[in-house]
Amino acid sequence: MLNLKKENLIEHINKIRKEIGHENNDIQIQKLILNENTNELWIITPDRPDKSAIIGKGGWVVGKLKEETGFNKIHVESYSDFLLREYRMKFSLESLNSFIKENTNNYNDHSELEKPEFLKPMKNLKDLLEEKINNLYDFNLKDYFNSNTYNDLNSENKNDNNNHAIVALSGGVDSSFSLILAKKLGFNPLAITIDPGTIVLPKQFKDNINKLCNDLDVNHEYIPVNYSEIIKDSLNGRFHPCGRCSSVIESTLFDYAEKNNIKIVIFGDMLSTGFQCITKHTSSIENEKHHQNEEIKNNNTNNRSNNINNTSTNINSNNNSNNNYTNNKFKENKFTYRLNLPATLSIGKEEIKNTVAKYNLGKIKGFGCPLLYETHKKYPYLKKFSIQRILRETRAGVLEPGEALNLIWSFYNTE
Repeated sequence: MLNLKKENLIEHINKIRKEIGHENNDIQIQKLILNENTNELWIITPDRPDKSAIIGKGGWVVGKLKEETGFNKIHVESYSDFLLREYRMKFSLESLNSFIKENTNNYNDHSELEKPEFLKPMKNLKDLLEEKINNLYDFNLKDYFNSNTYNDLNSENKNDNNNHAIVALSGGVDSSFSLILAKKLGFNPLAITIDPGTIVLPKQFKDNINKLCNDLDVNHEYIPVNYSEIIKDSLNGRFHPCGRCSSVIESTLFDYAEKNNIKIVIFGDMLSTGFQCITKHTSSIENEKHHQNEEIKNNNTNNRSNNINNTSTNINSNNNSNNNYTNNKFKENKFTYRLNLPATLSIGKEEIKNTVAKYNLGKIKGFGCPLLYETHKKYPYLKKFSIQRILRETRAGVLEPGEALNLIWSFYNTE
C-alpha cells in the first residue's frame, strides 16, 4: 500500500493523470483520513477544482488510484462543500433544539407518561445530527445505527397515534430513505402513499413501496385521490404537473394527520435545509375556527353600531365563547409539523442511495412519473421546469453534476 503522505499521494495522482493522457496539475490536498476498519480513504481538497483533478474525466483517475493503492473505496470531497454542509446542519440543530424546547415547555405540567412520544425520536434525531456535525468528514450512517439502536416507541401499543409520524412514501429513493431513517430513529412511522392511478403511481413504484414496508415491518396505507383535472390540464399543456401534485399530496397528508392526531409529517425533501427543515403547519380546523371567530367579531361590531340592546347580550355571549376558545387554544398544541428528514441532515444523493441499496428495491429509470414523461413528450418546453428542479439540487450540493447531467439527458434520450 502507498505511503500515506500528501506529497506521495499527489505524485501518484499526477503519474496516473500522465499515463491516461491528462495534463499535469498542481493539485492541493488539505487532509487525508483513513478508516482502517473499512480500509476506506477520504481525500479532502481545499475546493472543487482540486476534487475534479483527483477524480479525473469520467472518474478514471480516482478509479485507477483505488486499484493501485488497494483501498476498498476512495472518497474525494472538497472542504468548501463540508463547510457549507456544516453551516446548514448547525442551523438544523438550532431548529431541532427550538422544537424540542417548545414542545417540552407545552407539557411541563404533565407527567412523563403524558408527554408526547414524538419528542423521543426527535431527540434521537438531534443526537444523530450532533454526531454528524462532530464527525464531519467520515461520518457513516450504517456505523452509527450499528452502535445506536432505537426501538419503536411503545411497540406493544403500535397503533397508538402518539407514537407515530407519517412518512410520505412515493417509492422513490428519497422517500424510501426517509422511511428507513424514521424507523431507525424510533418514530414508529405510518407510511402513506397518495394513489392517483398508474399514470402517476405505476406498478414498479408500488412494488418498491410494498417490499420496503414489509421489510421494515411498517404500517402502510394507500389513499386514492382524484387527479383527473391535474392529468387533463397537464396533458393539455396548461401547466407542469409536479407543483399541483405536490400541493395535493401535502394537503391530503396534513388533513389525515389532523384527523388522526398525528403531529409529525415527514417528507423526503432535500432542499429545505437549516431553519426550514422543520416547519409548523396550522390546522385547517383551526383556520376554519379563526374565520368563524372573525365573522363573529364583524357581526358584533355591526350590531354595536346599531345600538340594539337585546343583541348586546348576544354579543357578550359570543365574545365570552370566543375568549374561552382562545384560552383553550393556548393550552393545547394545535400544530402539525412538517419534517424534511434528508434536508435536516444535509444528506446527499449518494448517501441516500447507499442506505436504500441494502433493501434491493427495483431501480426506477429517469426522472419523475409517467405523467411527467408524457407531458415532456407532448410539450417539450415544459422540460425546462424539471431541469430547473435538477439544477436547484445541484447548486445545493445534493446532486453531483455528472448525475444531474444524466437526469437531464434522460429527458431527451427516451423520446
